Amino acid sequence: MDQIKSIAGLSFGGGKKENFFLSLLEFYPDKKRWFLKSLHQVRDEETSDRDAIITDWINQYGLKEIVVDFPLSKPLCQESCLEGCKSSRECPRPEISHIRVEMQELLDEDAKRYEENPKKYEQDREKALEFDYSKNLLGKNPDQHLLSRSFKRKLKKGFVPYWHRPIDFWVWKNYYDQLLEVFKSSYESFGNVSVMLLAKMNYLLRHLPRDLCMYESSVEIALLELYRARVINKSHLIQLFDLDLGISAREQIVISIEKEMQIFIYENDLDTIIKNPGAFDSFILSVVGQKKLMNQLREIPTWASTGDNFIVPSFHLQG
Repeated sequence: MDQIKSIAGLSFGGGKKENFFLSLLEFYPDKKRWFLKSLHQVRDEETSDRDAIITDWINQYGLKEIVVDFPLSKPLCQESCLEGCKSSRECPRPEISHIRVEMQELLDEDAKRYEENPKKYEQDREKALEFDYSKNLLGKNPDQHLLSRSFKRKLKKGFVPYWHRPIDFWVWKNYYDQLLEVFKSSYESFGNVSVMLLAKMNYLLRHLPRDLCMYESSVEIALLELYRARVINKSHLIQLFDLDLGISAREQIVISIEKEMQIFIYENDLDTIIKNPGAFDSFILSVVGQKKLMNQLREIPTWASTGDNFIVPSFHLQG
């Protein structure tokens, strides 16, 4: 008899007093279906230790794997400083050297296009600005065509090894323009992480079961991949940020996922996910975990994934 599989999602997004949720998915081989087994809310006003609630919940369900939206590793420069490092711009680590070379090659290729034919370059620039993201949001990776002005500015600002991790650059190459178009933001490992949350997570990691495997992902990237696979559409992504349409957008997205991924969700849990952005984010992370258990992830090069356990789902791969 096949063993029941389980994986959870936990989003740490939100402010100091924000409630957060734990979302647990289980797969029952005899039914060939996934179930949202638990959607547990950790309330700020609870008198018991909120950190203990997380560990108790993990122990209660015997969880072995969990996906979070929190950086699980430090930038390489913070891990330990290598001898011979003269400055952040001359970091001797192979991964950082690789990134510097790739960034410069992208900028050099763009400059070469301009120098060879400035007029055609500007014409191509205007044509690129007319690219219809509503029809083909992920049709082009940021590094596979004429560099957008914003992406070029990002590359010129450089990669800071004591702030960024190699995975940041991989995300920029694959999602920078799309994240900016839809979510009005870039991806920065520690860009939205407060000092308080860093301290809290470091404490929590010391008290979690030693055999718990943790993976890091991004809700925004997962949503873009759902769009890439045509599980959801762009209008729902845009509406997530609308005060009036956000609830309806979350409902449409969750219903589409429920149908496409064969996940059974109880009505009260569905209502909670739809009405609470934190519950929605944790649910999306648990869906990323589902793809992890099914070995349906995008391949990330070794230089970008060093010690991060960063995963990106592929919803094209069905199994």
